[in-house]
Amino acid sequence: MTTTKRKRFAAAALAAVAVGLWGVEGAGAETPKKPEIIEVAVRNDQYTAVDLGPAGPSLGDMDVYSGTAVEDGRSIGRGGGQCQVIHLDGEKTTSQCLITMEVEQGSLTLQSVWTKGTASLDMAITGGTGVYRNARGIARFWDIATPDERVRLEILR
Repeated sequence: MTTTKRKRFAAAALAAVAVGLWGVEGAGAETPKKPEIIEVAVRNDQYTAVDLGPAGPSLGDMDVYSGTAVEDGRSIGRGGGQCQVIHLDGEKTTSQCLITMEVEQGSLTLQSVWTKGTASLDMAITGGTGVYRNARGIARFWDIATPDERVRLEILR
């Protein structure tokens, strides 16, 4: 067999394997479920800034907070969390944030990295309890640390 024929044969074999793997992966795939949507206002009621290390922004500093999730004027849950500084670049402060939100059917855990001062924050839904024990998805926060703060959770379970 010539070199050209071997290359063509190898290319055809690789294409056949790729198509076969794609078909096997797609054969067992389930139809994606629609996410459960929770969209609420956030009313922060407690906050403290913990200044560790040297005075002013430094690694390890934390913002700790708690609040209420409000839908149509009524409380539907509570939550809280913390953001800890993990990187400083001049005036730019990056933090690792963890939040737990409790609602009637269980709790949700959220995690992300956030650059202080950005208008919105997307957090991964990393799990939970109750009906949310296998939860995943995304939570987007807007107007952070203002009276207009709100969050939309798109929950897959």
